[in-house]
Amino acid sequence: MRKILINIGERSKQAFAQPINTYKKNKVLSDYLKMIKKNKNLILKENKKDVDRANKIKLRDNLINRLILNEKKILGIINSIQEIIKLKDPVHNVIEKWKRPNGLVFSKISIPIGVIGVIYESRPNVTSDVASLCFKSGNPVILKGGSEAFYSNKILSNLFRKALKINKVNQNFVQFIDIKNRKVVDFLLTKMSNFIDVIIPRGGRNLVKKVQNISKIPTIGHLEGVCHSYVDKDADPKIATKVIVNAKLRNTAICGATETILLNERIIKKFGAHILKLLEEKGCQIIGDNKIRKIYKGKIKKASIKDWSKEYLSATVSVKSVKNLQEAISHINKYGTMHTDCIITKNKKTAKKFLMGVKSSIAMHNTSTQFADGGEFGFGGEVGISTNVLPPRGPVGLRQLISYKYQVTSNGKIRK
Repeated sequence: MRKILINIGERSKQAFAQPINTYKKNKVLSDYLKMIKKNKNLILKENKKDVDRANKIKLRDNLINRLILNEKKILGIINSIQEIIKLKDPVHNVIEKWKRPNGLVFSKISIPIGVIGVIYESRPNVTSDVASLCFKSGNPVILKGGSEAFYSNKILSNLFRKALKINKVNQNFVQFIDIKNRKVVDFLLTKMSNFIDVIIPRGGRNLVKKVQNISKIPTIGHLEGVCHSYVDKDADPKIATKVIVNAKLRNTAICGATETILLNERIIKKFGAHILKLLEEKGCQIIGDNKIRKIYKGKIKKASIKDWSKEYLSATVSVKSVKNLQEAISHINKYGTMHTDCIITKNKKTAKKFLMGVKSSIAMHNTSTQFADGGEFGFGGEVGISTNVLPPRGPVGLRQLISYKYQVTSNGKIRK
């Protein structure tokens, strides 16, 4: 195993040493897109192997939902690649340029980060998204998918390598680790710092926590998505109802799903209870504090302190009453994970205070938290969402997968 992984790292470094122009990048991506269309039935066949095994070992429902590929999801993969092709090449661009009084000319130039290692679970579309984004930004990528999506990931990565090969580009810009041994992840995180420049984990809490705890390589990612939607006293009832139902139930298995609803105590009776009733009718379990339980007459469980920091990833939501905007902000900053948080209000001043006050990497106004996605941001896709305080923050797409260098020129200047 050690020798195989070291070889993968060395090959990635060799690929990184071979710059590729924008035309060639887009040609590879166009050919990859065509191969996905052409091999759609084969991709679905390989995915079925993974899904059958997942059902056999009784994988959690939310993980199986992420794992399944179908016509709609393959179309989503294709659309994502098409968007990435359209986007401007983010590297070798002049970000800033200035001249000093002494004649020195400074240029800040965008460059690739280097070799990126991505460790992920369940979602096969991560393979195509990450490979496409990393390649377009000039970063070789080492993919370590979960064993539950082994066959799906392998076919998607193999097709990318074929697209590289027919365009006479080093295939090792994209490498998939097809070793199922769990020790692979430990080795990547602790013994590959000479080869991998950044690690991006995408998966459940246990995976991300492990990566953050033991990695000797810088990481980009988030631990959990405990997202909030706060319904203010000045909220429009129709907007509040529409946004809350979507934010919680459109797709409960994504990190951008709302997990806690905060209701201003002045609107609980007016229309807050109606929103909760609608959620319950749609199959959502309500967990509420004492004030909510006194007012809401539907089926409701008592909330504990632990519920305020839970990422349910299912049709379950915790609901808390708050007295005012500041209490909502304080709750979010205490129990949230700096992922995505929303305020619903007609009051622009209140909205501004919320947007500036929460620590979230994504703060929203009158908008479903389900939009916390690189594709929705116009990034063509994402390699993940970062809740780090240091950049990049939020969805990490094409323009976030770069670093920069300074170039300094003069006419023989020397420092006195």
